[in-house]
Amino acid sequence: MSAEAQKSKQEGNDAYKQKDFSTALSKYGKAIELDPNEITYYLNTAAVHFEMKNYTETVSTCNKAIDIGRENRADYKHIAKALARMGNAYRKTGDLRNAKMAYEKALTEHRTPEYKLCLSELEVEIKKADEEAYVNPDVAEEEKQKGNQLFKAGDFGNAVKSYTEAIKRNPTDPKIYSNRAACFTKLMSFDLAIKDCDRCIELEPNFIKAYLRKAKAHQAMSQTSKAMAAYEKALEIDSNCSEAIEGYKSCSISNNADPEEVRKQAMNDPEVQKILNDPAMRMILEQMQSNPQAIQEHLKNPAIAEKFMKLREAGLISVAYK
Repeated sequence: MSAEAQKSKQEGNDAYKQKDFSTALSKYGKAIELDPNEITYYLNTAAVHFEMKNYTETVSTCNKAIDIGRENRADYKHIAKALARMGNAYRKTGDLRNAKMAYEKALTEHRTPEYKLCLSELEVEIKKADEEAYVNPDVAEEEKQKGNQLFKAGDFGNAVKSYTEAIKRNPTDPKIYSNRAACFTKLMSFDLAIKDCDRCIELEPNFIKAYLRKAKAHQAMSQTSKAMAAYEKALEIDSNCSEAIEGYKSCSISNNADPEEVRKQAMNDPEVQKILNDPAMRMILEQMQSNPQAIQEHLKNPAIAEKFMKLREAGLISVAYK
């Protein structure tokens, strides 16, 4: 290193600390003239441009620093610093893709907690930006209506797909979560139904249908106290809601009911008898005994799903949850 170049660099550092950026640029420029093969002078120049919000100049200076560094076998830490500084500049301009690429390259040169954190933060920003760019309320409404038609047709699996797309297009519409919760209930995915109900309630605290659907899902999972709590919330919103009143009563009765008595009553139901006498259903129920996960495949058939729901509501089958 040239002693005179180093002196100019130090003068540039002093000016930089005083935020006298024009002087700092001049001093670093002089150092580069005296010793054009020293990477640190370019790195410092890039730092000044960054502080001055000259982000295009920051990127071009970092690229120059990398070229000089490669040619002169500079320490890989300096190469990494140039790439990270370039990433910072791209990030400031909103060019998140190039910023991500720069941070990734920096990490291949020198892995530091700082660079890893920057990359992690950037990945979150990119995901959020992509989600926001994907939002389109008009498309969401189209997908929701498509989901409604599929639900009416008993095609609950594809209805879930349409509602999921609608949510991606408009993640702040509580009705879509409520509709998808209804699908999950039909598919006996009660934990997912509850999750959607909670999101719906988070968006619209007085959405009474979400409390009712949440309560039914808890009932289906034999979580009576949680179901009663959900019905109570619904009644706080509308004290005359007949569905909440009846649901709360049924929970109270089931808490005190004799399981064997419930089973006897269910077996007297003609619809239940018809389902249990169906050879196909009996085969499926036997299969469930050895492979409980098999139910998910069978539930893709709307007719079978309805029969399962009837048997569950009658208390003759239950779904195990971890």
